[in-house]
Amino acid sequence: QVQLVESGGGLVQAGGSLRLSCAASGRAFSRYVMGWFRQAPGKERALVAKINWTGSDTYYADSAKGRFTISRDNAKNTVYLQMNSLKPEDTAVYYCAAAPGIGDWRKIEYHYWGQGTQVTVSS
Repeated sequence: QVQLVESGGGLVQAGGSLRLSCAASGRAFSRYVMGWFRQAPGKERALVAKINWTGSDTYYADSAKGRFTISRDNAKNTVYLQMNSLKPEDTAVYYCAAAPGIGDWRKIEYHYWGQGTQVTVSS
């Protein structure tokens, strides 16, 4: 198992930026595909971005492309989500998630979740 703790959320005006961090426990961080998800009020949880074991490959939802950047530092057991040009529609609770295992990294299921961090973008 792995414990995940998100940080960096807060209140920001439209057009501003935030950098979310997710700290993972243990020394097996590089064994996990990592992802960022978000859930807005009244909506289902949705994938924002994901990154493979080494950080050599990433995937973004259409809503995040060109504005958000996911990265990881395996030496620090941390994954990041840099969010620029924020919009009110980005307001949500953002969750860090970990997918154990090997194989097709795009299809690995996420088994571990953080508690979430609130991001609020004002207009």
